[in-house]
Amino acid sequence: MYTNIKTNRKFSSIVTEVPGKKSLEIFNKEQKYIAPGTQTIATLSKIVVNKGEGAIIEDIDGNRYIDFFAGVGVASLGYAHPKYVKMMQEQVAKIHVGSFASENRAKLSELLASIAVGDLYRTQYYSSGAEAVEAALRLAKSYTKKTEFLGFWNGFHGKTAGVLGLLGDTFKNDMGPLPVGRYLTPYADCRHCPFNDSLPGCKWACVDFMKKKVRYETTNNIAAIIVEPIQGTAGNIVPPEGFLAKLKEFAHEIGALLICDEMITGFGRTGKMFGVQHEGLIPDIITIGKGFGGGFPMTGLMSRDEIINAKPFANPSGSSSSYGGNPLASTGAYAAIKTILEDHLVENSAKVGAFMMERLKKMQDKFPFIGDVRGRGLMIGVELVKDRQTKEKLDKETSKWIFGECLKRGLITMGYNPDIRINPPLVITEEVAEEGLDIMEEVFNNVADRINL
Repeated sequence: MYTNIKTNRKFSSIVTEVPGKKSLEIFNKEQKYIAPGTQTIATLSKIVVNKGEGAIIEDIDGNRYIDFFAGVGVASLGYAHPKYVKMMQEQVAKIHVGSFASENRAKLSELLASIAVGDLYRTQYYSSGAEAVEAALRLAKSYTKKTEFLGFWNGFHGKTAGVLGLLGDTFKNDMGPLPVGRYLTPYADCRHCPFNDSLPGCKWACVDFMKKKVRYETTNNIAAIIVEPIQGTAGNIVPPEGFLAKLKEFAHEIGALLICDEMITGFGRTGKMFGVQHEGLIPDIITIGKGFGGGFPMTGLMSRDEIINAKPFANPSGSSSSYGGNPLASTGAYAAIKTILEDHLVENSAKVGAFMMERLKKMQDKFPFIGDVRGRGLMIGVELVKDRQTKEKLDKETSKWIFGECLKRGLITMGYNPDIRINPPLVITEEVAEEGLDIMEEVFNNVADRINL
């Protein structure tokens, strides 16, 4: 339990210890029956969320928090958005499940085509991110008739068996054997370049290494290269301009496709509708999810006619999912995308994100333990370090302490790792964001003493 610091700011308000008595009672009751392994942010905080509005969450004890988390970018519209609530209430009262065509799914598919990246007009729907990524891999196999895939260090595309081999993290330790034909290569994370080099002098050493890896390690049967336009789980890592284009060029050179995983970066998160649009790139397939459904489990993939009609993917029931695109899910996605467009939330993401980046850069100048601030739109990463010269990252215990200190002051953020991820709802205003950053700076003021800087 975090020692109580009663606060009553304009948007956040802490009235009990965190977690409060009611939250602890429910949390502990659930722990008797729920499986271990739930999200770290939930098990660390132990709060029980009761309701929300906009970018504010209220727990069952009456504590109000500014949300810099948004369910890892899922709550694109924040909470209780009136347009979203109205459409979902109307739909659930009529019909909510089934695979038949529905009015809102037809509207959604047409709307997606109107905002698509290039000619990726065709969409298929699923209910989880990993499911959509696995479908994208099946589609790539169907089209290329090849069987191998290349992903990246620190990449994340889900936790199911089909994509586990493309997870560039220690999460997969002790989970083998992995599916054959999955290979990983360094992402263009220039701050932590494994080749100890930098652009332009390195002449894209990571891309050269990737080509050698395919030549010497694979059976020359790559169906697709899969990449996040910005690596989310790794800490919102932005690659240098030109990296994605070089991946596409190489993919096509070897007869493979480029899959861009836009689960987090899609639908305004980066200040553009899709992350790849920062480079004017048109991949062969993109996967979509998280903020796509506005909070309802809804994912999908988008591609062009030539590719998406490939069999066996295009065989009857070959690409479908029992839950994907059901009437309620389609309504959630349609309501979310329609609202993002009507309320100009892509533009708001760019505007508020720039405001937050500027404020965080000033904090970087002030605090020696902030090694890096990066991001696009409302997808921001703050890297905490023990030493700026060596780039050694802050220890996890101090990171967890920062998370708890923010929480008890009224800020929820993914700050329990040294790579803090800031992904607030797209509806957040500069005023709310500023209060959240005030809390973060207040906590940072106490970090230097704790780590003897």
